[in-house]
Amino acid sequence: MELLTEQGFTATGIDAVLKRIQVPKGSFYHYFDSKEAFGQAVLQRYAQYFAAKLDRHFLDPHTHPLQRLGNFVEDAKAGMLKYQFRRGCLVGNLGMEVLVLPDSFRAQLEAVFCDWEQRLSACLQAAKAAGELPASSDCDALAAWFWSGWEGAVLRARLVQRTAPLDSFLQGFLAAITR
Repeated sequence: MELLTEQGFTATGIDAVLKRIQVPKGSFYHYFDSKEAFGQAVLQRYAQYFAAKLDRHFLDPHTHPLQRLGNFVEDAKAGMLKYQFRRGCLVGNLGMEVLVLPDSFRAQLEAVFCDWEQRLSACLQAAKAAGELPASSDCDALAAWFWSGWEGAVLRARLVQRTAPLDSFLQGFLAAITR
C-alpha cells in the first residue's frame, strides 16, 4: 500500500513490492494470480482502512457535524506532513491511472467513491438536522462535490508540498454550503 500511494500502480513493479515486504515471488503468486489481483486486494484493504477513518471522524457524536469534516481535513494534513507529501490517496492515484489500468479497477474505484460520498452525506445530513446547513441542502450532491474537489486538493498539496490547498478547498466548500 505504501508503494502504491507513493508511486502509483503502473510505476510499481511486483519485484519492488516483494523486496519491500521480503516475500518470495512464489509465495506472492500462491496468493495472487496477477499484479491486477494484487492491486484489487490492496485497493479493497485501503477502502476498508479509509472507511474506518471516515467513520471515526464523521460519526463522532461529541463533535458538531461540520467540525467533523474539519477534523478529517486536519487528520489528512497531519498524514501528508508526516510522510512529507510522498503519499497521496490510493483511490485518487488509481483514478488518475484509470486509462492504463485493467478495466476491472473502474467499477471498484467508483464503488469506493460512492461509499465515501454516502458516509459524508450522512454527516452533512446531521449538519442539516443541527441547523448548520440550509434545510434545502442536497447532501448527496454536496458529498459528491466534496470528493471530486478533495482529490484535486490532495494532488495540488502533493505538488506544492504544502497543506494550503487542503485548507483552501475546505474553506471554499464550507463557505459555499453554509450560505
